[in-house]
Amino acid sequence: MSHLDQQLRQLVEDACQHPAGSPDRQKRMTQIIRMVSGKLWKENVPYYQDALQQTWVYFCQNLCEAATGERYNPDRSTVTTWLNYYLRRRLQDFYHRTQKQQAQLVSPQVRSSRSGDANDVLDPVDSLPARPDVPPILDEVRAWVEADASGELRRIHIEGHPQVNCRELILRRLPPETSWKELAEEFGLTVSTLSSFYQRQCMPRLRKFGESQGYI
Repeated sequence: MSHLDQQLRQLVEDACQHPAGSPDRQKRMTQIIRMVSGKLWKENVPYYQDALQQTWVYFCQNLCEAATGERYNPDRSTVTTWLNYYLRRRLQDFYHRTQKQQAQLVSPQVRSSRSGDANDVLDPVDSLPARPDVPPILDEVRAWVEADASGELRRIHIEGHPQVNCRELILRRLPPETSWKELAEEFGLTVSTLSSFYQRQCMPRLRKFGESQGYI
């Protein structure tokens, strides 16, 4: 085991000795996030940040308690391996969703004609259980976005579309998130326009809030 992995293992042990939500646990989890961030799997795809965001939520929920999945077991893998496995699974999910959406756009008539076919292949994502209750970290993020005390999130919007602002998009992308395809249809914009704006304008502000709260 490398020196980094030994340090991370000790931090995990220390973090989990403190109550959930306590400053002591939060401080150690923040240290872990900073040490692991540069070691995580990278992909140049539009949905990478969404998958990464889900991975950090999973980390917060399951490092010390099995809130939405199996609790992290340091005897089975390092923190980095554990998170990379989850991150790559989420990237696969997004990839399959994207492929499915593209197939629906390319051949809507074929899809419609086969809609009643019992032999249709189902996307495994559709069979996943419903999301659990929103964890406290997301409650806090949602409260911050909804309040938008400074009004900044409302002011930052796509040119010519004041209703498509950071407040609206962040709220819609929080779990259970609205797909980019649905948002594109609703606002009459392309997926790439929405996703690009979100990554350039909304994610930095969301990340800044996370840093101010010690989440990242």
